[in-house]
Amino acid sequence: MPQTHSESFPLVAAIDLGSNSFHMVLAKADHGEIRILERLGDKVQLAAGIDEQRMLSEEAMQRGLDCLSRFAQLTTSLPQGAVRIVGTNALREARNRAEFIRRAEALLGHQVEVISGREEARLIYLGVSHTIADTPGKRLVADIGGGSTEFIIGQRFEPLLRESLQMGCVSYTQRYFKDGKITPARYAQAYTAARLEIMGIEHALTRLGWQDAVGASGTIKAIGLAIQSAGLSNNGEVTSEGIAWLKRKLFKYGDVERIDLDGVKPDRRPIFPAGLAILEAIFDACELNRMSHSEGALREGVLYDLLGRHQHEDVRERTLSAFMERYHVDQEQAARVEAKALSALDKVAKDWELTDDWHRELLSWAAKVHEVGLDIAHYQYHKHGAYLIEHSDLAGFSRQDQQMLALLVRGHRRNIPKEKLTDFGDEGVKLVRLCVLLRFAILFHHIRGSQNMPTVRLKAGPSSLAIEFPQGWLAANPLTQADFESEAEWLKRIDMTLTVS
Repeated sequence: MPQTHSESFPLVAAIDLGSNSFHMVLAKADHGEIRILERLGDKVQLAAGIDEQRMLSEEAMQRGLDCLSRFAQLTTSLPQGAVRIVGTNALREARNRAEFIRRAEALLGHQVEVISGREEARLIYLGVSHTIADTPGKRLVADIGGGSTEFIIGQRFEPLLRESLQMGCVSYTQRYFKDGKITPARYAQAYTAARLEIMGIEHALTRLGWQDAVGASGTIKAIGLAIQSAGLSNNGEVTSEGIAWLKRKLFKYGDVERIDLDGVKPDRRPIFPAGLAILEAIFDACELNRMSHSEGALREGVLYDLLGRHQHEDVRERTLSAFMERYHVDQEQAARVEAKALSALDKVAKDWELTDDWHRELLSWAAKVHEVGLDIAHYQYHKHGAYLIEHSDLAGFSRQDQQMLALLVRGHRRNIPKEKLTDFGDEGVKLVRLCVLLRFAILFHHIRGSQNMPTVRLKAGPSSLAIEFPQGWLAANPLTQADFESEAEWLKRIDMTLTVS
């Protein structure tokens, strides 16, 4: 959801609900920089609790909630907007994620967002680029998570390519090393599966090229420390020679319970062989000889992204501007509709309980992009626009953000998808009201900039909206009058009364 401004936030926090581990960082923002005050983390292995029907088990949910109950001691005292909680691949995959999210939000007192793989990649790169030296040239960043692996090529603070693949150390452990036995054949299966996954993006990676390779996960850090302990690298770097040595060691151990390597903690041993197989596949696919490690990753990226929102450097605004340009949106009309929608919101916000910052931002976004579908076709363009918004890669937006935005655009003309909007629980009624305000602003400026529109009065009831034009204006402007008479009929379908005078 959109966040509020930073003046009242001396502290900010980010929580990463990963497929392997849950992590939290508490920080103080100081002159555009993040000073970490507290780090908490726990191996939850959420991905291990997803069955073949993609249902998250109660045991896995409880492991996660037990961890979050500890985090809650730090989050419940922080104001709304000071905490951002992101779920990654396990929650993207789980069909019953809504149940876990509901219980997690009740514990933490803040909203949980499920982000796409490419949004996860963007945030990882943001965390890495703020943590390592700002060197010239392009860098390849890889992050091996529990359920997915992200690849990013970027330059300085700007990602140029973002990809997320369905391979992770927990999911591959479940598939290839479930009983803990390590054999060359099983390792080869995991390695081959990873190579096949990477093949789909190899050309895009090599076409861009890079000067340095950086790893940004606990798996890569553990592998680097194990290699360093054998004297095969410095500063925790991963080397191809070190990977070959580690692989031989694993085959000698034969079982995850026997793994005894410096830098590999007991709780990481079960997933270590799968992680190594994936990293070897990355090294071979990308023809790497070495990879350094960054302590900064997803959660640090979430913090810097949150800081950017507070300091009016919101990536979401840049994303929407590029989106509007790509689909040739009439910028002047969008600005007129946005201004009118926000003006109307100011008049009814209290009566319609639309006083949160995110209500204003969501309405603003919807007004800006409501016509993107026109670039596809005029017929049912509201549906084309909704599809584009829901399924495009929009940097900075969570899946829920995109779903709500898509529904507002879907409902900006003709039928309002009330049933889908009310699927958002308590916020559903408010989303319907935002949709009504968006429709009002669009009808108000239906005749594009060709006339001076009058000042109108709005009065909102629980299921009603009254619009009062200056006396005689509607009679002199029959097209607008006909628009609003038709709108009253559409709103009747969702039990909303519109009166125009």
